[in-house]
Amino acid sequence: MYVDVFYMIFWILLLLMFLSPQLQFRQLKHARLNLIRKMEEKYGFRVITMIHRQERISFLGVPLYRFIDIEDSEEVVRAIRSTPPDKPIALILHTPGGLVLAATQIAEALKRHKGKKVVIIPHYAMSGGTLIALAADEIWMDHNAVLGPLDPQLTSPKGVSLPAPSILKAVETKGAQNVSDETLILADVASKALAQIQEVIVSLVKDKMGEEKAGELAKMLTEGRWTHDYPITAEKAAEMGLPVKMGIPEEVYALLELYPQTLQARPGIEYIPYPYHPVPRRELERR
Repeated sequence: MYVDVFYMIFWILLLLMFLSPQLQFRQLKHARLNLIRKMEEKYGFRVITMIHRQERISFLGVPLYRFIDIEDSEEVVRAIRSTPPDKPIALILHTPGGLVLAATQIAEALKRHKGKKVVIIPHYAMSGGTLIALAADEIWMDHNAVLGPLDPQLTSPKGVSLPAPSILKAVETKGAQNVSDETLILADVASKALAQIQEVIVSLVKDKMGEEKAGELAKMLTEGRWTHDYPITAEKAAEMGLPVKMGIPEEVYALLELYPQTLQARPGIEYIPYPYHPVPRRELERR
């Protein structure tokens, strides 16, 4: 009898272990949708999110990375397409970047939407995220949020990611006769990749700043002036001529809290949420 009870408890606990993550996910998703609904009612926007909060998760000890991919572009483009033409869109971006193809599809779909487009960046929107932000009429950024350069990254035969401008510079410095055929092929692809991304950038921003300034911005973001992870602050983005607005709705910060990082990848950062009531000095002395 005791053995039967033991096995029953064991299987119940095992079932709870499997169901608990699913229940937690359902609760988080429900809370996200409720908050998004409240934001839409309050601000009058159609709110769409692309939050790659779990930039690094681990499966059997192997790190997996979240970034903009084709599935993201399918979902976001579907959301934009289903939005009434005159309805403003607020796209909340938190991403390290990703596939140029996917980011371009999202940016062009957002650009074609006839209503007002706002991209909200609470922390960072690097690389492909920056490309998407360029399609917006306004870019709302936290004072500490950043964008990033758009220099194309090519994969070498050894699997190393190389910036397109650096490949071209290496060939220019050494001369075409002094580099391998593989490097020359990479340089040819790099030249095409630069021309393509610059063309996309110009098409996204020329209506806001004119063709000439759009071309200057495209070169600035792609020519290799900075490393690919260089943080372009809100102030610097505004100096470049981008339609940046400092400050974002408080609800966006609350929304990010509903996309928790996995415990495996969470660093050892702890703090007491503010505001809090400080312990009186007299009470500390008693302790």
